[in-house]
Amino acid sequence: MAIKKPAKVSQATALRQILKRCSSLGKKNGYDTEDGLPVDVPKGHFAVYVGQTRSRYIVPISLLAHPEFQVLLRQAEEEFGFDHEMGLTIPCEEVVFRSLTSSMLDELRT
Repeated sequence: MAIKKPAKVSQATALRQILKRCSSLGKKNGYDTEDGLPVDVPKGHFAVYVGQTRSRYIVPISLLAHPEFQVLLRQAEEEFGFDHEMGLTIPCEEVVFRSLTSSMLDELRT
């Protein structure tokens, strides 16, 4: 009997899976009961938790395509995985995260 190798998931598919997990964690405490999305997160954005105190930041989905943000996602996967209660946690100091996302957003605007 041959053992099947798991199919490689494209980067876009992996990012969609990450977003789905992050936005559908628990349909309670500020989550829309119909679609499971946080009611305080605007369409086209998602929440991440950053720093030692796990401060919550709302970032635009457009950052997912940025190479530096993808590095942060890989670090998050290595350190925390994506299957835990807290949501998408980025292993980064808050000051560094704010600086990085600010410069990424500036690049996207130009």
